[in-house]
Parts: sequence; C-alpha cells; structure tokens
Amino acid sequence: MVQQAHCIEFFLINLQLIFPEINFQEKLTLSNFMLLLNFIFLFLIMGNQTKTYGKFMQIWVDADACPVVIKEILFRAARREEILVTFVSNHAINVQKSPFIKHLMVEKGFDVADNEIVKRMQGGDLIITGDIPLADEVIDNNGIALNPRGELYSKENIKSRLNMRDFMDTLRASGIDTGSTPSLNQNNRQQFANQLDKLIAKHHRKPKTQ
Repeated sequence: MVQQAHCIEFFLINLQLIFPEINFQEKLTLSNFMLLLNFIFLFLIMGNQTKTYGKFMQIWVDADACPVVIKEILFRAARREEILVTFVSNHAINVQKSPFIKHLMVEKGFDVADNEIVKRMQGGDLIITGDIPLADEVIDNNGIALNPRGELYSKENIKSRLNMRDFMDTLRASGIDTGSTPSLNQNNRQQFANQLDKLIAKHHRKPKTQ
C-alpha cells in the first residue's frame, strides 16, 4: 500500500505540472486513478497494434495540372496495390471506377485545391504535384511529395527549388522570356512509375484480406 501511495503521489505531481489549473490532490480519488491507469494501458495496447499492422498510406493528387498519362499510372497502381488515391481538382475530371479511386471536387479559386490537400493529408501520405509551394507545405507536414516527372522532393532540395521558382517568376514579371516547360516524355513517365512503385513498397502496407 505504501508503494502504491508513492506511485499515486508521483503521478499526481506530474499531472499537476502539466495542468497547473486543476487541483488533482483534491479531485482525483484512488478509484478514479485506477480507471485512468486502465485507460492508459488500453491506449498503449492500441498504439502497439498500430505499429504491428503498419500505416495504410494514401495518395493525394493535385489533379488540375496532372498529365493524363500520369493519372493512368496512378489508376493502375491504386487497383494493383489496393491503395486509396484521391484526385483533387476544381473542375470535373474523368476517373476510373474503383473503391480505391476517388475524386474530390473543390470550389474554384487560387490555391483552394492545394489548401484542401494540406488540410486532409496525414503525415506519411504521398502527394503528387508539380506545384513547388504545395510540395513545400506537404514536406513541412511530414508528407511525401512527388513531381509528375518523377522527381522526389525532400527537405534537402525543396527550398532551393522554391527559390528558383520565385526567381523565374521575378524574371517573367520583368518581361524576360524564360521559355516554356518541356512536354512530358517517356523517360519522365518511366521515372515517375519507378519512384511511385518504390514509395508504395516502402511506405504502404496492403490491407490483408480476410
């Protein structure tokens, strides 16, 4: 009983440091303390189960500017790997029918689709986008950002890409012709498909069928 009392006292002291506005010495009885311990125990068990079964990564696609051929690659990956792929756009697009393929249509407006992706994504999710500011936000939120050309954005390269993008915008605003972005070629498509396969294999666990 003495040891149990010391444990309770230690627990109450730590709770008091975290929540100074509550007087736990008065409000937390022994029975309530035991209930709280049971809750913590169940929470830890659930956390261990999550680690055991792994995370089901989702893919979010900045679909307004996503090339059709890249969408086709994503359609096939969604069905093959049983991974949820959500295409986010501000206009109607054609998506294949599958329980693993969804389309989320948002209101038209500057950065509306980007903001919706950032709001809905979770850490570890994969976002397909060529929008560098969006990729920067994704990385800040512990997500993975992949360009439709197959370039994987990272903490090491995203700031330099962002600075270059801003510099090119400044040149164009000054009337300097910076040229157009080259069209997607076969090497780009293959590089994207390879990167996508690697990321899914590394970060996604396919749901087990019963």
